Amino acid sequence: MGDGWDLLTRVKGPRDLDRLGPEQLDRLAAQIRSFLVDAVSKTGGHLGPNLGVVELTIALHRVFDSPKDKVLFDTGHQSYVHKLLTGRQDFSKLKGKGGLSGYPSRAESEHDIIENSHASTVLGWADGLAKANQVLGREDHVVAVIGDGALTGGMAWEALNNIAAAKDRPLVIVVNDNERSYAPTIGGLANHLATLRTTDGYERFLARGKDILERTPVVGRPLYETLHGAKKGLKDFIAPQGMFEDLGLKYVGPIDGHDLEALESALQRAKRFGGPVIIHCLTEKGRGYQPALQDEADRFHAVGKIHPDTGLPIASSGVDWTSVFGEEMVKLGNERADIVAITAAMLQPVGLEKFAKAFPDRVYDVGIAEQHGAVSAAGLATGGLHPVFAVYATFLNRAFDQVLMDVALHDCGVTFVLDRAGITGTDGASHNGMWDMSILQCVPNLRIAAPRDADQVRAQLREAVQVDDAPTVVRFSKGAVGPAVAAVGKVGGMDVLRRPAEGTGGADVLLVSVGALAPMCLEIADLLDKQGISTTVVDPRWVKPVDEALAPLAEGHRVVVTVEDNSRAGGVGSAVAQSLRDAGVDIPLRDFGIPARFLDHASRKELLAEIGLTAPDIARQVTGLVSKIDGRLSGELSAEEIARD
Repeated sequence: MGDGWDLLTRVKGPRDLDRLGPEQLDRLAAQIRSFLVDAVSKTGGHLGPNLGVVELTIALHRVFDSPKDKVLFDTGHQSYVHKLLTGRQDFSKLKGKGGLSGYPSRAESEHDIIENSHASTVLGWADGLAKANQVLGREDHVVAVIGDGALTGGMAWEALNNIAAAKDRPLVIVVNDNERSYAPTIGGLANHLATLRTTDGYERFLARGKDILERTPVVGRPLYETLHGAKKGLKDFIAPQGMFEDLGLKYVGPIDGHDLEALESALQRAKRFGGPVIIHCLTEKGRGYQPALQDEADRFHAVGKIHPDTGLPIASSGVDWTSVFGEEMVKLGNERADIVAITAAMLQPVGLEKFAKAFPDRVYDVGIAEQHGAVSAAGLATGGLHPVFAVYATFLNRAFDQVLMDVALHDCGVTFVLDRAGITGTDGASHNGMWDMSILQCVPNLRIAAPRDADQVRAQLREAVQVDDAPTVVRFSKGAVGPAVAAVGKVGGMDVLRRPAEGTGGADVLLVSVGALAPMCLEIADLLDKQGISTTVVDPRWVKPVDEALAPLAEGHRVVVTVEDNSRAGGVGSAVAQSLRDAGVDIPLRDFGIPARFLDHASRKELLAEIGLTAPDIARQVTGLVSKIDGRLSGELSAEEIARD
């Protein structure tokens, strides 16, 4: 660590901050920002959010005694400063194998309490921890840091409703209000927070506030009526605390989130208060780094490797899956006026920015509210439109009940586009999109497409939006999309990617390739061929329902192998096995996929190697299975027993 970070290197834990005076604390904040720009530019990571919470995090650790006091971060991508102040200053392998996680991690430090990096959950955690303190008679403090973007999530309001019910249960909620989640935060609550920033006059506040508050979860119309009633004086109509205090929460703010003295004073007052308190902090995402401040899209929310002086990317990885989807959506939008798009606070990350520019009245950002997004999509479909809800695969988990009971039960033509499906790697366990093809298998009538290349993304997206009486899902990977993988034939609705060489007298192995793993599956077939094992490779394209032509095709082979970038538990392999059993096709089947465990952060390539989802590993196991069949096919073992061995 360089000489310019002398104060930072002296901070080995939070209590080291107690010895620093005001001038030193300001220098420390500057050193932290300098360190973050230098370190994150080399590895990639969440830069903008962390530049915005430097003073806030310093103040939190000066006022509260972590880990005795529990300091919780919603989402957690803004925890880099917290890591630096709790003794973790080696960022050389940030988000890489063996390095620091990009989110809080219990394995790293006792100061990290929650590591689920899905948004809007922290207030529920805080409510539970505060209740535990009360039951067990502890005087520890619980502090929950939540962004204005995460407050658009319904779970946050469910928690606030419970937190406010206990006037004597201490809990400090810090709202980190930078007007942004990824991009600028939108919605009724965001507009209200903007009103708090720019305190307005009585009549103007009421006129604008009525519409906002009637759409706000939990409070809604009753709060407006309370605000409008004679029991409130003029001061309370125009003062910032109105919304939160009517929930029963003590409100402090707005506070300049970059003024350490003001922050510490507010936190000390909240610490002494014997009930729930909200501290509203105004911060600047990307503060202190001009390239981030000039980035209007998302203030360098997350970056790859960049030049620290300019903020420009060091290298381009080529065309990615997301942009292929985004461009095709614009084409579809031009062709069909009924197609609309939905995003959950991630317009740019899921590739809908161009669609939004072309059709601003046909895109809906629902905030961090995937459940509402799915139900709203059902309403849009029922109203005669075809909504395309683009969301990270890991985040669709949050809306499963709505997909099942609102979209599928009502036969709604909604297309869910799942970005970052499969192993994503560096963002860790909670961001791997490895559950979607398992949890969606049990949804009646739902159809799942797994495109293998850019051409198939375009084709299968078009096929999906043609379905108007059932939900459809199109899932694809993170990062650069590889070259096109051509089909050599068709069987039913499946693409044949490889047939056995002529004169081999049929194939030993039917290899079912799912989505982006097609190049790997062709490599497996090449390796098997060198062992004298002939292979047919098929891409089902639509993996749910299982193609009716698969069972008859499987009968002409000795072994069926499935390869998928999804959990093995309940995934495509399980569905294929059930389909073969239902058809009375009794041949050995091996399913290769992701084991049912949480994966540590590392690169996608490293994780695939770690779990044995590589061409050599799979070819070796399939070769062993075929050899076992050859050596023991004397009737001693059934096909099921061979497969189990």
